[in-house]
Amino acid sequence: MGDVYMENLLKNMTWEEYRTKVDKSFLILPVGSTEQHGPHMPLGVDAIIAEKFSLAIAKKLDAVVAPTLSYGYKSLPASGGGPMFPGTIDLKGSTLTSLVYDLLEEFIADGWKKILVFSAHYENEAFLAEACDLLLRNQKEEYPKVLLCNWWDNLSEQTIPRIFDEVNFPGWALEHAAITETSLMMHFEPELVKGELIIDDGFTSPPTYQSFPPSKSLIPSSGCLHTARSSSAEKGKIIAEDATCNIVSILKKEFSSNLILNP
Repeated sequence: MGDVYMENLLKNMTWEEYRTKVDKSFLILPVGSTEQHGPHMPLGVDAIIAEKFSLAIAKKLDAVVAPTLSYGYKSLPASGGGPMFPGTIDLKGSTLTSLVYDLLEEFIADGWKKILVFSAHYENEAFLAEACDLLLRNQKEEYPKVLLCNWWDNLSEQTIPRIFDEVNFPGWALEHAAITETSLMMHFEPELVKGELIIDDGFTSPPTYQSFPPSKSLIPSSGCLHTARSSSAEKGKIIAEDATCNIVSILKKEFSSNLILNP
């Protein structure tokens, strides 16, 4: 994404450079996962997408992006393919909650008043919310404030039919390794997408229940929950720009209008 983004990464800063950012900026913590994404995409899709979105937001508002959490809550069969695939490395819910709680506590101790937790893994949501709530539930002041969001809930209504122009929208749970994630990867990291391995696979009838232990016969052997057919870098760009714009508007509202919007 170019060197212009690198200056927003916490990991590239000295402690003195980092210190100067705390009072005049805000912090973004990207959270993804490491899990299978079908035969055509790498295990790190969610972490890559989380970081790329965070960098795009940071560039707009001159924010600092913390190192990406690349492990998330358990992949579930009907929304991530489940634990049956090699390379899907899961955390327990309590582990993810404790990890994010500890990180937020440390960042707030450093003086950060405004923090965005950005998730790109569907199953993370409840545990990230739990960490934020446990940390700040008894606070009386407005700041420090932590916002939690993802990209899929921040797409404009008119964007959905532009993305699902050939295939019906199956719901976000089944959009794992399907059109939106594949398109985003084609936009962000095209060299990591094996387009020739995209297959027209997925659930014919998604389950309405969960089974423990999870059934190996429940999930398509490819790991795909819905087709990625009609994915494109152009669609990925539409998704990325739309969600980023909408999230920037939320941040300017919630973190005060004095945030500086870069061109």
